[in-house]
Amino acid sequence: MPTRTLTPGTETVERALVIDPGQRVPGRASGFPLRREGPAKLTGAAKYTDDLVFPGAWYGITIRSTEARAKLLAIEPDPDVDWSKVVLATAADIPGDNVVSLIKDDQPLLVPVGGEIRHHAEPVALLAAPDRETLRQLKGRIKLVTEALPPVFDPEESDHVFAQYEVSQGDVAAGFAAADLVLEGEYRVGHQEQLYIENQAMIAVPGEDGGIVIHGSMQCPYYIHKALKRALRLSSVQARVIQEETGGGFGGKEEYPSMLALHASLLALKARRPVRMIYERHEDIAATTKRHPAIVRHRTGVTKDGRLVAQDIEVVMDGGAYCTLTPVVLSRGVLHAGGPYRCPNVRLRGRATRTNTPPNGAFRGFGAPQTEFAAETQLNRIAERLAISPADIRRRNVYRLNDTTPTGQVLRESVAAEEVLEQALGASLYERVRERTARDAAQRRGSGTIPAGTLRTGDDRTATGIGLALAWHGAGFTGSGEVHLASVASVELTADGRLRVLTANTEMGQGTKTVFPQMVAAELGVRVDLVEYAAQDTAEVLDSGPTVASRTVMVVGGLTILAARKLKAEVEARNPGVPFQEAYRDDAQAHGATRIDQQFEPYPGVVFDDETYLGDAYPAYGWAAAVATVEVDLDTAEVQVRDVIAVDDVGKVIHPILCEGQVEGGTLQAVGYATIEEIKLQEGRYLNDRLATYLIPTALDAPHIRSILVEAPYSGAPHGAKGVGELPMDVAAPAVVAAIHDATGVWIHELPATPEKILAALRAPDGGGARRKGAAAA
Repeated sequence: MPTRTLTPGTETVERALVIDPGQRVPGRASGFPLRREGPAKLTGAAKYTDDLVFPGAWYGITIRSTEARAKLLAIEPDPDVDWSKVVLATAADIPGDNVVSLIKDDQPLLVPVGGEIRHHAEPVALLAAPDRETLRQLKGRIKLVTEALPPVFDPEESDHVFAQYEVSQGDVAAGFAAADLVLEGEYRVGHQEQLYIENQAMIAVPGEDGGIVIHGSMQCPYYIHKALKRALRLSSVQARVIQEETGGGFGGKEEYPSMLALHASLLALKARRPVRMIYERHEDIAATTKRHPAIVRHRTGVTKDGRLVAQDIEVVMDGGAYCTLTPVVLSRGVLHAGGPYRCPNVRLRGRATRTNTPPNGAFRGFGAPQTEFAAETQLNRIAERLAISPADIRRRNVYRLNDTTPTGQVLRESVAAEEVLEQALGASLYERVRERTARDAAQRRGSGTIPAGTLRTGDDRTATGIGLALAWHGAGFTGSGEVHLASVASVELTADGRLRVLTANTEMGQGTKTVFPQMVAAELGVRVDLVEYAAQDTAEVLDSGPTVASRTVMVVGGLTILAARKLKAEVEARNPGVPFQEAYRDDAQAHGATRIDQQFEPYPGVVFDDETYLGDAYPAYGWAAAVATVEVDLDTAEVQVRDVIAVDDVGKVIHPILCEGQVEGGTLQAVGYATIEEIKLQEGRYLNDRLATYLIPTALDAPHIRSILVEAPYSGAPHGAKGVGELPMDVAAPAVVAAIHDATGVWIHELPATPEKILAALRAPDGGGARRKGAAAA
C-alpha cells in the first residue's frame, strides 16, 4: 500500500475510521474523541490504588536483603517484641510453589531459609500491621543471619546464561574479504529506570472462599492471575485481579506487579483482612526492574561507496539476578541489531547472563533501543570515515519492498523506511543545517589549526550540532508469540441494549479506553459515547494478552473490530433491511444479550520457526527517523537538546492526538536515555535510588518535539495499524549522540552521554575514541 503522511492538527489525510460529528473535539481540527479518563484525572476525581479505602485494612512492608549474594541461614525476630499483634510471613507460609510464575521458575516469592540471596533488596520476609508507625518500629527488629558468597557483577564473567540466540545469512567471511573498509566498534548502555508517576501499589482482599481479590496498578492482569493461582494454590475463580487507575507503566508494571500482588496476598491470607502494599519511591527504584544494560560489538564491512557487505554483531545483556523477561528482551534486541538496512552477509549473536544485581525486565522498546543505538552510531561513524553524508549512506542501504532480513523474511508490504527518512530530512532542513554547523566548526578551529576533538574555550563557548538516526521496530510479539498467546477480545450487546468492549488490556495513560470504543463505534456505525469499555477485571473479561510490545491497538484492537463486525452481521441478519444502529436496541429486547468472543488467528502468510529463528520474525515493522539539534557547552560539556523532528510510520493513525502524545513521550524518554539518565551501582546496590539523584528531563529540559505521522498500513490487521508506543524510543538517542558528534567532533560510545564522558572524549588524543573503541582497516 502507498504511504501517507499526516501533518498534525489538520484533516488533510483521508480517514478510514469515521467519527460521528457529534463527537468532534471542541477547538480541535482533528475531530477525534476526547480521552475518556481525561476529565477525571484533570479534576482529581480519578482514584488510584492508594486512594481506595478498604475498612480494617492493614499495611504491609517487605524485609529485604542488604547483600548482593549470600546464603540465608536464619530469620530471627527480636524475642523482646510481642509479634502476636502483627503478621510476619516467610517462605514457609507459601501454600503453593515458591516462584513468581513467568518464563522460567527461577525467582522465588521469598528467599527460603537455606536458600540463596542473589541480589541486594531481594525479598526475604513480609510484615503487616494495623498502622505504618508499628511497621517502622518493627522493621529493624528482624535479623537476617547470612553467610556471604562471592558475587558476580560483570555479565561477561558470568557462567549462567539465561538465553542466547544466533541468526545468520550469507557468507560473512566472504563479505569482509570483499569490503573496502572494515570498521569495528564497541558500544555500551546502562540501566534506565521507568519512573512511572505512580509507584507500585497493590491491595489484597481475602475472600470467604479462601480466595483473593487484587486491586492494583498494573499492565497485565492475567500475569498476576496466573502467578496467584500457582503460588497460593487458588482456582481461576478464587484468584481475581482488578486493574485500578494506573499512573504509567512503560514496562515497569508488566511483570513486577506479580511479585507485589503475591506479597500482599500472602499477608492478607495470614492476617485474614485486606492488606495494602504501596511502595515509597526509594523502595520502588531500589527493588524493581530496569532496562537491561548491554554491550554491543560491531564489525562492519562496506564498499567505498558506502554499501554494507558484511555485519558481525555481538550483543551481551545483563539480566540481573533472575530471568524475568530477559529472553524476549534479548531476542528483540538481537533481531533489530543490524538496523533497518539490507546486508547480504550477516551474523547476529546474543547472550544474556545472570549477575548479582536486581533483576532487569521490560521497558519501552524491549531490547531494541540498546542495539539500535549501537547500529546507528556505527553507521554514522562509517559515513564519516568514507566522507559520505549520513543521509546518503542511509539512502543506499535502507530496506525497501521485497528486501530480505537476516531471518530470511521478505518485506512484502508496509515498508516506509525511505518515507520517514525523507520526511525527517526535509522537515529539519538537515543537509542545510549540517553544512552550516560544518562551517561553524571550521571557523572555531581557525581554518583547521585546531584539530577535531580538542577542548575549546574562550569567547566561542557553545557549539551546535545536528544528528540523524533511523530505526525499525517489529509490530507485536516476536515469531509465533501471538499464536501461543491465543488472545481473546469481546464485544457485547447487553440484554438492556448497551454496547460494551471487553478486553484485559489496560489504560495506563496511552489511550486504550479511548481508542477501543472509537474503533468499535466506527465499525458498528454508532456514536462513540454509546460504546462502553468494561473494567479490566479477570472475573469479567477474557485474556486478551498483556498490554506490552506495542500490540494493544494492532493486535487486540484488530480483534475488537472483527468482533464488532460479527456482532453487526448477526444483529442485521436477525433484522433484515434494518441497519445495526437502528436495530440493536430492539434486537436486545427481543433476543437478549449477544456477545462475540474473537480469538486471535495467525496473520496470513506469516511463518516463523522458533527453533531456528528463521522466517517472518514479525508480521510487519514500524519505521522511524529522528533528527536532533543540540547545543554543547565546550567548557562544561553540558548538552541541551533543543529540537527533535520525529517521524514515525504507525501503519494507521487511529487517534492523531493520542498518537502524537506517544511519539512525544517516547522521544523525551529517549532524550533522557541519551543524556542524563544514569544509574550508579556499588557492590550490586543502586546508589542513586531517589528522585533527588536519579535525573530525568524536566519540562525545562524538554526540547521542542515536532511529530510527523506516516501511514503505511499493514493489510493483515483490519484497520492497518502497527503500533506506536515503543517505536520513538528506538531512534532519538542515537540522533542526539550524532548531534553531539557534529557539535564537538567526538564520538560517544556509551549512554548516557554525560558531560564527564564528553569532556574525556574531547581531551583524548584520538579525538573521542573512534580508534580507541574500534579499529578501522582498508
